[in-house]
Amino acid sequence: MMDRNLALELVRVTEAAALVSSQFMGKGDKNGADGAAVEAMRRAFESIKISGEVVIGEGELDEAPMLYIGEKVGMNTKGSMEVDIAVDPLDGTTLIAKGLPNAISVIAMGSKGSLLNAPDTYMKKIVVGPKAKGSIDLNKTHEENIVNVAKALGKKTTQMTITVQDRERHDDIVKAARKLGARIKMFGDGDVATGIATCFEETGIDMLMGIGGGPEGVITAAAIKCMGGDMQAQIYPLSEQERIRCHEMGFSDEDIKKVLSIDDLAKGDELFFAATGITEGDLLKGVIPVGNDRAKTQSVVMRAKTGTIRFVDAIHNLDKSDILVELMKKYNME
Repeated sequence: MMDRNLALELVRVTEAAALVSSQFMGKGDKNGADGAAVEAMRRAFESIKISGEVVIGEGELDEAPMLYIGEKVGMNTKGSMEVDIAVDPLDGTTLIAKGLPNAISVIAMGSKGSLLNAPDTYMKKIVVGPKAKGSIDLNKTHEENIVNVAKALGKKTTQMTITVQDRERHDDIVKAARKLGARIKMFGDGDVATGIATCFEETGIDMLMGIGGGPEGVITAAAIKCMGGDMQAQIYPLSEQERIRCHEMGFSDEDIKKVLSIDDLAKGDELFFAATGITEGDLLKGVIPVGNDRAKTQSVVMRAKTGTIRFVDAIHNLDKSDILVELMKKYNME
């Protein structure tokens, strides 16, 4: 059994990544922001008593300093729990570079073998909240899914709000939704934060549909599982190069065609999810500087076993954290 105290330990990791990367907000340097988030997250992991392996990361071993697939994180001491880790130190690199909403730092963690080691290709997804659980089916048309989710929510299709990434590949979804009179809410990047928003009624988002990142899909699934929502997905390579990448990671053509349930993406209930807002978002507030040496953060942490969802508001003394002092000095942000 995973120690429930690990939930708050994970928040400290996402907070560190958010605080350091927030210094790049609006400065047009998405790679610098991502690199800072990665380094802060890696350093923060060193104080957690786990033997973790990154199964969803930012690249391969030769792409260091990214948190690469197969990297070991945590204290890795005798007796440390073996866990799978899925990370996105900065979900929304373009968002932070441009100072746009919904950039977050996220981690999903589960018992060994619980998280799908998804290839870094595209993935077709439908995500809904708890009230619509069991009403989605990727084998059905867009119209059928919208109608079925509306019925589950007790709404008319004209009362539905569907969020879709603003890409040409989603024109058919937009057309189907508008035919039914549903509202469309476009987003640019950051589909983890947007997917999670379907589980909170106050966001006004009823479902997410479309094709986005595969690794982000697994992280989203862990969060949705914790909240009792539902998700279906399908590995969806958009090029021959991506198909080859799937094969290299052990996925056959049959695997690629398979519709994946939320339990295929994130198995069991020994799952944790944590996220900290970097820029202001639909779900979480962004990092807010308080004077010259403090900052406020807002995070959410979830545990599948209990279904508990905690929002954590924190005020950080930036000059009293060795990690933050060192990294801000490194990035000339003192």
